Amino acid sequence: MLNQKQLKDIEGLTLAPYAMKSRDSKGRVYPEKEHPYRSAYQRDRDRIVHSTAFRQLEYKTQVFVNHEGDYYRTRLTHTIEVAQIARTIANALRLNIDLTEAIALAHDLGHTAFGHSGEEALNELMSKHGGFNHNTQGLRVVDYLEEKYPDFPGINLTWEVREGIAKHSTAFDVSSRLKGLAPEESPTLETQVVDIADEIAYDNHDLDDGLASGLIRERDLEGLLIWKGLNKGVTEKYQGISSEKRRYLIIRSLIDRQVTDLVQETEKNILRLKLRSFVDAKKIDKKIITFSGNMLKLRKPLRLFLMERLYKHYRVVRMSIKAKRFIQELFNVYLDNPRQLPEKIQERIKRDGVRRAVCDYIAGMTDRYALDEYKKLFDPYEKV
Repeated sequence: MLNQKQLKDIEGLTLAPYAMKSRDSKGRVYPEKEHPYRSAYQRDRDRIVHSTAFRQLEYKTQVFVNHEGDYYRTRLTHTIEVAQIARTIANALRLNIDLTEAIALAHDLGHTAFGHSGEEALNELMSKHGGFNHNTQGLRVVDYLEEKYPDFPGINLTWEVREGIAKHSTAFDVSSRLKGLAPEESPTLETQVVDIADEIAYDNHDLDDGLASGLIRERDLEGLLIWKGLNKGVTEKYQGISSEKRRYLIIRSLIDRQVTDLVQETEKNILRLKLRSFVDAKKIDKKIITFSGNMLKLRKPLRLFLMERLYKHYRVVRMSIKAKRFIQELFNVYLDNPRQLPEKIQERIKRDGVRRAVCDYIAGMTDRYALDEYKKLFDPYEKV
């Protein structure tokens, strides 16, 4: 059986000098004895997978509200796709795969129901009371809201995974939410990998879901150079295949092409910057895990297309506005009379204040649960 020393020795022999190794971890807020045959980051990964917040991602949505169809991505399927892409990139760059996977699996734990619409609604409602941000909320989930252990609140993750959650897709500037997490430093390369993997995953699966929904059509994509080139290559190689198979192959090729470009460009960055350790990487005040200039040019029209033709589609806008209305009305009805909240949430009011307790409660809801609560509170014929 591999023991802790052997696990750390393997990391030392196989990982790149600039990778974050478990032996160099800053540890946990509440010290714990190390597991006999799992590294610190493997243990974090497992705690995240077994958390309530992780399971709830199954019924939290990306673009399409849960009841619109069961073939669209949810936060859970998105998270799994991000973890897969991130692991591939980390492996190619000889980074710490376990740390990368743990951050990837945790990166959306703080997201609300109804995608970004829910986050926007809660941020507006909490604007004068600390605001709401899904990264901050993710850290709050793992540090405080998860209740699994008798010896400490939260799930007591390592410093590096917590940093990865807090600094996910941010400018890494000094802010109160990064207190104790070195706000002046750039994140680990493993965190940067997750950021880019997140972009690759949601760009491509939103494109796939948009096509599946009929909100965008393939002919709308013919003006995009990157789509046009991949479509031509797949069509020439596999003549006569169904449109569904062709679309799948194009999306797969699109992901592969971006990941390959990212790995190749990042290797150039690492050599140019002469990185010798993870400390060197954290001193660089700009992203090291990057696409090439050519890939950025190819990706930009695709991302603009998704913004204009999918995210601003009238049906998506309707879903978003309706979702925000659900969140706003739920928040206000709980705020007016907190005794409508479950007893467990009422107990938190004493520690956190009524607004933050209500915010935490709503942020933890799935789409389905939020809709059920709405019906119970506003439909006179629904049982409470």
